[in-house]
Amino acid sequence: MPEPRFLQIHFLAPYTAALLNRDDAGLAKRLPYGGTMRTRVSSQCLKRHWRLAEDPHALNAISGADASFRSREVIDRKVLKDWSDDVDEAVLKSIRDALLVAVYGDKGTEKKSRQTLLLGEAEIAYLSAEAKRLVAQAANDPKTAQELVKEWQKTNKANLKALGEGAKLPGGLTAALFGRMVTSDPRANIDAPVHVAHAFTVHAEEAESDYFIAADDLARDEGSGADTIQETELTSGLFYGYVVVDIPSLLANLAGDANLAGDVLHNLIYLIAEVSPGAKLGSTAPYSRASFLLVEAGDRQPRSLAEAFRVGCAANAGVAIERLTTHLATLDAAYATGETRHFLSLANTEIPGATRGTLADLAGFAGALPLTVVETVA
Repeated sequence: MPEPRFLQIHFLAPYTAALLNRDDAGLAKRLPYGGTMRTRVSSQCLKRHWRLAEDPHALNAISGADASFRSREVIDRKVLKDWSDDVDEAVLKSIRDALLVAVYGDKGTEKKSRQTLLLGEAEIAYLSAEAKRLVAQAANDPKTAQELVKEWQKTNKANLKALGEGAKLPGGLTAALFGRMVTSDPRANIDAPVHVAHAFTVHAEEAESDYFIAADDLARDEGSGADTIQETELTSGLFYGYVVVDIPSLLANLAGDANLAGDVLHNLIYLIAEVSPGAKLGSTAPYSRASFLLVEAGDRQPRSLAEAFRVGCAANAGVAIERLTTHLATLDAAYATGETRHFLSLANTEIPGATRGTLADLAGFAGALPLTVVETVA
Protein backbone atom coordinates (compact mmCIF):
# COMPACT_ATOMS: atom_id res chain seq x y z
CA MET A 1 0.00 0.00 0.00
CA PRO A 2 1.15 3.63 -0.49
CA GLU A 3 2.66 5.34 2.52
CA PRO A 4 -0.31 6.60 4.56
CA ARG A 5 -0.63 10.09 5.90
CA PHE A 6 -3.43 9.40 8.37
CA LEU A 7 -4.49 6.51 10.57
CA GLN A 8 -8.15 6.68 11.63
CA ILE A 9 -9.58 4.60 14.46
CA HIS A 10 -13.33 4.29 15.09
CA PHE A 11 -14.71 2.37 18.05
CA LEU A 12 -17.98 1.40 19.71
CA ALA A 13 -17.75 0.62 23.43
CA PRO A 14 -20.60 -0.34 25.84
CA TYR A 15 -20.90 0.67 29.48
CA THR A 16 -23.66 -0.10 32.00
CA ALA A 17 -24.51 1.71 35.25
CA ALA A 18 -21.40 3.86 35.20
CA LEU A 19 -20.36 7.49 35.62
CA LEU A 20 -17.38 7.65 33.32
CA ASN A 21 -16.78 11.39 33.14
CA ARG A 22 -18.32 14.04 35.41
CA ASP A 23 -18.88 17.77 35.09
CA ASP A 24 -18.42 20.38 37.81
CA ALA A 25 -21.79 19.44 39.34
CA GLY A 26 -20.87 15.76 39.60
CA LEU A 27 -23.22 14.75 36.77
CA ALA A 28 -22.34 12.84 33.63
CA LYS A 29 -20.99 15.02 30.83
CA ARG A 30 -23.49 15.46 28.02
CA LEU A 31 -23.70 16.52 24.39
CA PRO A 32 -26.78 17.67 22.47
CA TYR A 33 -26.65 16.04 19.03
CA GLY A 34 -29.33 15.45 16.43
CA GLY A 35 -32.03 16.91 18.64
CA THR A 36 -31.38 14.53 21.55
CA MET A 37 -29.11 14.70 24.56
CA ARG A 38 -26.29 12.15 24.58
CA THR A 39 -23.92 11.00 27.32
CA ARG A 40 -20.36 12.09 26.59
CA VAL A 41 -16.81 11.16 27.57
CA SER A 42 -14.40 14.00 26.95
CA SER A 43 -11.30 13.81 24.83
CA GLN A 44 -9.20 14.82 27.85
CA CYS A 45 -10.62 11.96 29.91
CA LEU A 46 -9.92 9.37 27.22
CA LYS A 47 -6.36 10.58 26.60
CA ARG A 48 -5.49 10.69 30.28
CA HIS A 49 -6.49 7.06 30.80
CA TRP A 50 -4.67 5.91 27.68
CA ARG A 51 -1.43 7.69 28.56
CA LEU A 52 -1.44 6.62 32.23
CA ALA A 53 -2.63 3.04 31.72
CA GLU A 54 -0.62 0.41 33.56
CA ASP A 55 -1.08 -2.24 30.94
CA PRO A 56 0.96 -4.77 28.95
CA HIS A 57 0.62 -2.32 26.06
CA ALA A 58 1.20 0.83 28.09
CA LEU A 59 2.88 3.72 26.31
CA ASN A 60 5.51 3.92 29.02
CA ALA A 61 6.42 0.28 28.35
CA ILE A 62 7.68 1.14 24.86
CA SER A 63 11.45 1.08 24.51
CA GLY A 64 12.79 4.63 24.13
CA ALA A 65 9.60 6.26 25.46
CA ASP A 66 10.87 9.02 27.73
CA ALA A 67 8.50 9.93 30.54
CA SER A 68 6.62 13.21 30.88
CA PHE A 69 5.35 14.88 34.04
CA ARG A 70 2.39 17.26 34.10
CA SER A 71 2.57 19.42 37.21
CA ARG A 72 2.84 22.87 38.75
CA GLU A 73 5.47 21.49 41.13
CA VAL A 74 7.99 19.91 38.79
CA ILE A 75 10.85 22.04 40.17
CA ASP A 76 10.36 20.86 43.75
CA ARG A 77 9.20 17.32 43.03
CA LYS A 78 11.57 16.42 40.19
CA VAL A 79 14.35 18.98 39.52
CA LEU A 80 15.45 19.60 43.13
CA LYS A 81 14.28 16.33 44.65
CA ASP A 82 16.69 13.93 46.43
CA TRP A 83 19.83 16.08 46.30
CA SER A 84 19.10 19.59 47.61
CA ASP A 85 18.32 18.90 51.30
CA ASP A 86 21.79 19.94 52.49
CA VAL A 87 22.01 23.12 50.40
CA ASP A 88 21.96 26.43 52.26
CA GLU A 89 18.34 27.60 52.44
CA ALA A 90 19.03 31.11 51.09
CA VAL A 91 21.16 29.74 48.25
CA LEU A 92 18.51 27.21 47.29
CA LYS A 93 15.74 29.83 47.36
CA SER A 94 17.54 32.08 44.84
CA ILE A 95 18.16 29.19 42.46
CA ARG A 96 14.69 27.70 42.94
CA ASP A 97 12.99 31.03 42.21
CA ALA A 98 15.07 31.48 39.06
CA LEU A 99 14.09 28.02 37.81
CA LEU A 100 10.42 28.64 38.56
CA VAL A 101 10.45 31.88 36.57
CA ALA A 102 12.34 30.24 33.70
CA VAL A 103 9.77 27.43 33.44
CA TYR A 104 6.48 29.01 34.52
CA GLY A 105 6.94 32.67 33.62
CA ASP A 106 7.35 35.89 35.58
CA LYS A 107 4.83 34.87 38.27
CA GLY A 108 6.16 31.35 38.58
CA THR A 109 7.24 31.77 42.19
CA GLU A 110 3.55 31.81 43.16
CA LYS A 111 2.09 28.32 42.88
CA LYS A 112 -1.44 29.55 42.17
CA SER A 113 -0.15 31.54 39.16
CA ARG A 114 1.63 28.61 37.51
CA GLN A 115 0.27 26.68 34.56
CA THR A 116 0.02 22.91 35.04
CA LEU A 117 2.85 22.28 32.62
CA LEU A 118 4.10 19.14 30.89
CA LEU A 119 7.87 18.62 30.99
CA GLY A 120 9.89 15.72 29.63
CA GLU A 121 12.79 13.85 31.20
CA ALA A 122 15.33 15.61 28.97
CA GLU A 123 14.10 19.04 30.02
CA ILE A 124 14.06 18.04 33.70
CA ALA A 125 17.58 16.63 33.41
CA TYR A 126 18.81 19.92 31.92
CA LEU A 127 17.22 21.98 34.69
CA SER A 128 18.57 19.68 37.36
CA ALA A 129 22.10 19.87 35.95
CA GLU A 130 21.92 23.67 35.81
CA ALA A 131 20.66 23.82 39.40
CA LYS A 132 23.47 21.58 40.63
CA ARG A 133 26.04 23.65 38.76
CA LEU A 134 24.78 26.90 40.27
CA VAL A 135 24.72 25.38 43.76
CA ALA A 136 28.30 24.15 43.40
CA GLN A 137 29.53 27.52 42.15
CA ALA A 138 27.72 29.38 44.94
CA ALA A 139 29.60 27.34 47.56
CA ASN A 140 26.85 27.94 50.14
CA ASP A 141 27.24 31.73 49.87
CA PRO A 142 23.83 33.40 49.42
CA LYS A 143 25.31 36.59 47.95
CA THR A 144 27.29 34.64 45.36
CA ALA A 145 24.17 32.62 44.56
CA GLN A 146 22.20 35.80 43.85
CA GLU A 147 24.92 37.08 41.51
CA LEU A 148 25.12 33.74 39.71
CA VAL A 149 21.35 33.64 39.30
CA LYS A 150 21.26 37.15 37.83
CA GLU A 151 23.95 36.19 35.32
CA TRP A 152 22.19 32.92 34.52
CA GLN A 153 18.93 34.74 33.86
CA LYS A 154 20.71 37.10 31.46
CA THR A 155 22.57 34.44 29.50
CA ASN A 156 20.04 31.60 29.69
CA LYS A 157 17.42 33.20 27.46
CA ALA A 158 16.67 29.98 25.61
CA ASN A 159 12.99 29.14 25.62
CA LEU A 160 11.59 26.03 27.24
CA LYS A 161 11.74 24.16 23.93
CA ALA A 162 15.50 24.59 23.85
CA LEU A 163 16.03 23.06 27.30
CA GLY A 164 15.94 19.58 25.82
CA GLU A 165 17.74 20.52 22.61
CA GLY A 166 19.32 17.48 21.01
CA ALA A 167 16.99 15.05 22.76
CA LYS A 168 14.73 12.81 20.69
CA LEU A 169 11.73 13.52 22.94
CA PRO A 170 12.35 16.81 24.74
CA GLY A 171 8.82 16.88 26.16
CA GLY A 172 8.63 13.11 26.63
CA LEU A 173 6.40 10.68 24.76
CA THR A 174 3.17 12.21 26.10
CA ALA A 175 3.97 15.60 24.59
CA ALA A 176 5.09 13.96 21.34
CA LEU A 177 1.68 12.28 21.01
CA PHE A 178 -0.83 14.60 22.61
CA GLY A 179 0.96 17.93 22.33
CA ARG A 180 1.87 20.65 24.78
CA MET A 181 0.61 24.19 25.23
CA VAL A 182 2.75 26.66 27.19
CA THR A 183 0.92 29.93 27.74
CA SER A 184 4.04 31.62 29.18
CA ASP A 185 6.21 30.63 26.20
CA PRO A 186 4.32 29.76 22.97
CA ARG A 187 7.60 28.85 21.25
CA ALA A 188 7.70 25.77 23.47
CA ASN A 189 4.35 24.51 22.20
CA ILE A 190 4.26 21.04 20.62
CA ASP A 191 1.53 20.24 18.10
CA ALA A 192 -0.45 17.08 18.81
CA PRO A 193 -0.32 14.44 16.04
CA VAL A 194 -2.94 12.30 17.84
CA HIS A 195 -6.39 13.91 17.55
CA VAL A 196 -9.10 12.52 19.83
CA ALA A 197 -12.80 13.33 19.54
CA HIS A 198 -15.24 13.34 22.44
CA ALA A 199 -17.00 9.98 22.58
CA PHE A 200 -20.81 10.05 22.75
CA THR A 201 -23.66 7.58 22.94
CA VAL A 202 -25.18 6.52 19.61
CA HIS A 203 -28.61 6.90 21.23
CA ALA A 204 -30.34 9.31 23.59
CA GLU A 205 -28.92 9.42 27.09
CA GLU A 206 -29.90 6.67 29.51
CA ALA A 207 -29.50 7.99 33.04
CA GLU A 208 -30.94 7.62 36.49
CA SER A 209 -30.35 9.13 39.91
CA ASP A 210 -29.04 6.43 42.23
CA TYR A 211 -30.15 6.85 45.86
CA PHE A 212 -27.81 5.16 48.32
CA ILE A 213 -27.01 5.15 52.03
CA ALA A 214 -24.09 4.45 54.30
CA ALA A 215 -25.18 2.46 57.34
CA ASP A 216 -23.47 2.74 60.74
CA ASP A 217 -22.62 -0.88 61.55
CA LEU A 218 -22.07 -0.19 65.25
CA ALA A 219 -25.30 1.73 65.73
CA ARG A 220 -27.72 -0.67 64.06
CA ASP A 221 -29.16 -1.84 67.40
CA GLU A 222 -30.29 1.70 68.06
CA GLY A 223 -32.50 1.61 64.98
CA SER A 224 -30.71 4.58 63.44
CA GLY A 225 -30.94 3.17 59.92
CA ALA A 226 -28.99 5.26 57.44
CA ASP A 227 -26.07 7.29 58.72
CA THR A 228 -25.57 9.03 55.38
CA ILE A 229 -28.01 9.48 52.49
CA GLN A 230 -26.69 10.54 49.09
CA GLU A 231 -27.48 10.46 45.39
CA THR A 232 -25.29 10.00 42.37
CA GLU A 233 -26.01 9.75 38.67
CA LEU A 234 -25.50 6.53 36.75
CA THR A 235 -25.60 6.18 32.98
CA SER A 236 -25.56 3.38 30.44
CA GLY A 237 -24.76 3.54 26.79
CA LEU A 238 -22.99 2.44 23.64
CA PHE A 239 -20.37 5.07 22.83
CA TYR A 240 -18.91 6.01 19.44
CA GLY A 241 -15.33 7.26 19.59
CA TYR A 242 -12.94 8.53 16.94
CA VAL A 243 -9.16 9.01 16.86
CA VAL A 244 -6.91 10.31 14.09
CA VAL A 245 -3.13 10.04 13.94
CA ASP A 246 -1.29 12.44 11.64
CA ILE A 247 1.58 10.10 10.79
CA PRO A 248 4.11 12.60 9.33
CA SER A 249 3.57 14.85 12.37
CA LEU A 250 4.01 11.87 14.69
CA LEU A 251 7.27 10.97 13.00
CA ALA A 252 8.49 14.53 13.23
CA ASN A 253 7.73 14.64 16.96
CA LEU A 254 9.58 11.33 17.39
CA ALA A 255 12.68 12.66 15.60
CA GLY A 256 12.02 10.44 12.59
CA ASP A 257 12.20 7.16 14.52
CA ALA A 258 9.91 4.92 12.44
CA ASN A 259 10.38 1.95 14.79
CA LEU A 260 9.24 3.99 17.78
CA ALA A 261 6.29 5.34 15.77
CA GLY A 262 5.30 1.79 14.82
CA ASP A 263 5.40 0.68 18.45
CA VAL A 264 3.27 3.68 19.44
CA LEU A 265 0.62 2.92 16.80
CA HIS A 266 0.59 -0.75 17.77
CA ASN A 267 0.06 -0.03 21.47
CA LEU A 268 -2.40 2.78 20.84
CA ILE A 269 -4.78 0.36 19.10
CA TYR A 270 -4.72 -1.89 22.17
CA LEU A 271 -5.27 1.00 24.58
CA ILE A 272 -8.23 2.39 22.64
CA ALA A 273 -9.91 -1.02 22.54
CA GLU A 274 -9.17 -2.21 26.08
CA VAL A 275 -8.68 0.71 28.49
CA SER A 276 -11.78 2.17 30.12
CA PRO A 277 -12.14 5.55 31.83
CA GLY A 278 -11.58 4.79 35.50
CA ALA A 279 -14.14 6.85 37.42
CA LYS A 280 -15.98 5.32 40.41
CA LEU A 281 -14.15 2.02 40.11
CA GLY A 282 -15.18 0.73 43.52
CA SER A 283 -18.91 1.30 43.09
CA THR A 284 -19.50 0.70 39.37
CA ALA A 285 -16.61 -1.46 38.03
CA PRO A 286 -16.76 0.33 34.65
CA TYR A 287 -14.61 -2.15 32.76
CA SER A 288 -15.44 -2.79 29.13
CA ARG A 289 -13.82 -3.48 25.80
CA ALA A 290 -14.73 -2.24 22.37
CA SER A 291 -17.51 -4.15 20.65
CA PHE A 292 -16.27 -2.79 17.34
CA LEU A 293 -13.03 -1.29 16.06
CA LEU A 294 -12.36 0.00 12.55
CA VAL A 295 -8.84 1.05 11.56
CA GLU A 296 -8.28 2.94 8.32
CA ALA A 297 -5.01 4.02 6.70
CA GLY A 298 -4.98 6.50 3.83
CA ASP A 299 -3.61 9.73 2.40
CA ARG A 300 -6.80 11.83 2.18
CA GLN A 301 -8.19 14.17 4.82
CA PRO A 302 -9.81 12.16 7.64
CA ARG A 303 -13.55 12.24 8.33
CA SER A 304 -15.48 11.17 11.38
CA LEU A 305 -18.36 8.70 11.05
CA ALA A 306 -20.34 10.46 13.80
CA GLU A 307 -22.93 11.54 11.23
CA ALA A 308 -24.11 7.92 11.14
CA PHE A 309 -25.58 8.51 14.60
CA ARG A 310 -27.05 12.01 14.24
CA VAL A 311 -30.38 10.23 14.41
CA GLY A 312 -30.04 7.95 17.39
CA CYS A 313 -30.25 4.20 17.01
CA ALA A 314 -30.84 1.27 19.35
CA ALA A 315 -28.18 0.72 22.01
CA ASN A 316 -27.17 -2.49 20.29
CA ALA A 317 -23.77 -3.12 18.73
CA GLY A 318 -25.18 -4.95 15.70
CA VAL A 319 -27.62 -2.14 14.91
CA ALA A 320 -24.97 0.56 15.42
CA ILE A 321 -22.44 -1.26 13.24
CA GLU A 322 -25.03 -1.62 10.49
CA ARG A 323 -25.77 2.11 10.71
CA LEU A 324 -22.05 2.94 10.57
CA THR A 325 -21.48 0.58 7.63
CA THR A 326 -24.29 2.16 5.63
CA HIS A 327 -22.93 5.65 6.21
CA LEU A 328 -19.41 4.53 5.31
CA ALA A 329 -20.64 3.03 2.03
CA THR A 330 -22.37 6.32 1.20
CA LEU A 331 -19.17 8.24 1.82
CA ASP A 332 -17.18 5.77 -0.30
CA ALA A 333 -19.58 6.18 -3.21
CA ALA A 334 -19.32 9.96 -3.05
CA TYR A 335 -15.63 10.48 -2.30
CA ALA A 336 -13.77 7.24 -3.21
CA THR A 337 -10.91 8.00 -0.85
CA GLY A 338 -9.60 4.44 -0.98
CA GLU A 339 -8.46 3.79 2.58
CA THR A 340 -7.07 0.39 3.55
CA ARG A 341 -9.29 -1.00 6.32
CA HIS A 342 -9.19 -3.63 9.02
CA PHE A 343 -11.91 -4.22 11.60
CA LEU A 344 -12.82 -6.15 14.73
CA SER A 345 -16.44 -6.89 15.55
CA LEU A 346 -18.27 -8.83 18.24
CA ALA A 347 -21.38 -8.77 16.05
CA ASN A 348 -21.92 -11.02 13.07
CA THR A 349 -21.44 -8.23 10.54
CA GLU A 350 -19.06 -7.48 7.71
CA ILE A 351 -17.60 -4.18 6.49
CA PRO A 352 -17.33 -4.01 2.68
CA GLY A 353 -13.75 -3.53 1.56
CA ALA A 354 -12.35 -4.22 5.03
CA THR A 355 -10.43 -7.19 6.41
CA ARG A 356 -11.82 -8.76 9.56
CA GLY A 357 -9.40 -9.75 12.30
CA THR A 358 -8.56 -9.91 15.98
CA LEU A 359 -7.28 -7.02 18.04
CA ALA A 360 -3.77 -8.39 17.58
CA ASP A 361 -4.30 -8.32 13.81
CA LEU A 362 -5.43 -4.67 13.86
CA ALA A 363 -2.57 -3.62 16.13
CA GLY A 364 -0.12 -5.49 13.92
CA PHE A 365 -1.50 -3.74 10.83
CA ALA A 366 -1.09 -0.31 12.43
CA GLY A 367 2.37 -1.04 13.78
CA ALA A 368 3.65 -2.30 10.44
CA LEU A 369 2.51 0.63 8.29
CA PRO A 370 5.21 1.98 5.96
CA LEU A 371 6.42 5.19 7.60
CA THR A 372 8.76 7.78 6.12
CA VAL A 373 9.81 11.16 7.46
CA VAL A 374 8.63 14.05 5.29
CA GLU A 375 11.42 16.56 4.80
CA THR A 376 10.40 20.12 5.58
CA VAL A 377 11.94 23.32 4.30
CA ALA A 378 13.05 25.70 7.03
